[in-house]
Amino acid sequence: MSGAVLGSFEISLIRDSIYWWDGGAFFGVVPKTLWSRKIPADELNRIPAAFNSYLIRTGEHQILIETGGGDKMDARARERMKLPPEPEPLPAAIARHGFDPEAIDIVINSHLHWDHCGGNTILTGETARPAFPRARYFAPRGEWEHAHERLIRDSVSYIDANYDPLVESGRMTLVDGDCEIAPGVRMRRAPGHNRDMTVVTAESAGRTFCFLSDLVPTSAHLQPSWVAAFDLYPLQAIETKTEWLRAAAEGDWLCGFAHDVEVDFARIVAHPKTTFALG
Repeated sequence: MSGAVLGSFEISLIRDSIYWWDGGAFFGVVPKTLWSRKIPADELNRIPAAFNSYLIRTGEHQILIETGGGDKMDARARERMKLPPEPEPLPAAIARHGFDPEAIDIVINSHLHWDHCGGNTILTGETARPAFPRARYFAPRGEWEHAHERLIRDSVSYIDANYDPLVESGRMTLVDGDCEIAPGVRMRRAPGHNRDMTVVTAESAGRTFCFLSDLVPTSAHLQPSWVAAFDLYPLQAIETKTEWLRAAAEGDWLCGFAHDVEVDFARIVAHPKTTFALG
C-alpha cells in the first residue's frame, strides 16, 4: 500500500490489478525502439498497465477517484489482457488494501471509458448494482452524452452498465465543466484524450495532488509529444498535457497516474531534452 499526506488529506493508491494492452496503442506514433526502452513489450507487443484508483480521505469525506476495469469483460477479453478468469470486486480489493469500502461516500470518474469506471457497478445476473451503496458518483456530462453517440471510432470504450443505472437512479451527478466536488477536491476539464475528460485535483494547506488520468497515463508519457493512439485529439492532448505538467512542475504538485504499474506518486520537474521528467 502506498500513501501520502497533503495537509489534512490522506491519499492512498489502490492498485486493483494489472492488465496487458498493445504497446503501439499506448504510444501512438512513437517508434517502438524508443518506448520499449521505458516499458518492454511481451511477445505479442503488449505492455503491462495498471487499474489505478486513488482514495482521498479528507476527514469529512472518503473519495474514490476511478474504479478500474470492473467485471463486464467476457472470458476471451480477460484472457487477451492476461487478467484472472474471475474478477475481484473493487470493494474487496479496497478492503484488501486495509480500507473500509463501505465508508466511501464519493466516487469520481475522470471519464467513462470502461477501464476507468468499470468498478462503479457490480453485475448480479443481468442487473448492475452500485458497488458503493453509500456513494454519490460524479462524471462529466459531455462524456456521458458522447458515450451514447455510439461513434465507430470509440464506442467499444463505453459500457452502459457502468454508468446508466447510476444516472437513472439519481446516484450519478453529471457535471458540466470544472466543478468542486467536495471542499478542495475538483474535477477540471482537460481535453485531448477525448473531448470532455477531466483531471482531478485535491488541495489542502497549500499543497496539491493531481490525478492526471489518461492525459498522462504512465510516467513514460511525460514527454508532451508522446500521446496514445487512443487520443481523439492528439494536438490538443499535447497542448493540454504541456499546460498541466507545467503547472505541476511549478507548483511542486504530487501527481498520480492512471495506468503506471510502478510509480505510485510522482513530482514533475522541467527537463531540457524531454520538457518534463520525474522529479
